[in-house]
Amino acid sequence: MIRIILVALTVVLFLIFSIPMLVVLGIQEKRNPGQVQAKSLHTVQGVFRFILKLAGVTYEVQGLENIPRDRAVLYVGNHRSYFDILIGYVTVPGLTGFVAKKEMLKAPLLRDWMHKVNCLFLDRVDIKEGLKTILEGIDKVKSGISIWIFPEGTRNENEDMTELLPFHEGSLKIAQKSGCPVIPVAITGTAPIFEQHLPLIKPSHVIIRYGEPIYIKELPPEGRKFPGSYTRNIISGMLREMNQAQDLGDKKA
Repeated sequence: MIRIILVALTVVLFLIFSIPMLVVLGIQEKRNPGQVQAKSLHTVQGVFRFILKLAGVTYEVQGLENIPRDRAVLYVGNHRSYFDILIGYVTVPGLTGFVAKKEMLKAPLLRDWMHKVNCLFLDRVDIKEGLKTILEGIDKVKSGISIWIFPEGTRNENEDMTELLPFHEGSLKIAQKSGCPVIPVAITGTAPIFEQHLPLIKPSHVIIRYGEPIYIKELPPEGRKFPGSYTRNIISGMLREMNQAQDLGDKKA
């Protein structure tokens, strides 16, 4: 119980005591938005690393060499925990915004920091508003800011983590329209931190693997028509490989 209390207290205190910083960043943003985005990301990454330490979470990053450094990308990952976002943010190599549900706009201060780190807020009911978010994501990618999306649309609670929920095909429109590469991301070990035993937080070892870039225009016809399904199969395969490697490691141990 002490871990959840410490994590919750950290979040609340950060949001409260960062108000002056938000004001200063808001003023600086008019003169140098790029610098403010970098400062904001650095700050959020620091807080997330501290929270992960409080939670007893260790993590291993694989495949960073697969991420292009000369252009923005669309990260597409499986989703089993709120901690997926923390692990994603502390391991990405450059400016990145996550696609969040529109309801997060109701959270004061938190939404302000989310705006500062280029998050997008998706209306999953209003198609017209959802399209606006996709267009905003395309603009960000073209300006050099990567976007991270969870195409399952919600947290996957299947016991077998390789059994991914169907991917929403529209979620890859950002890559289709901008031409940016898709980076498939497979994450294991986040659900045992929190979701599997609410409201407790327990230590866990997380592995995040960044796969090889997918260029939608270079896919075979079926893949170009259904890039979500294609990427889902790639990530599912990555998760199977990671599970097999872990099982083999456990047997050797």
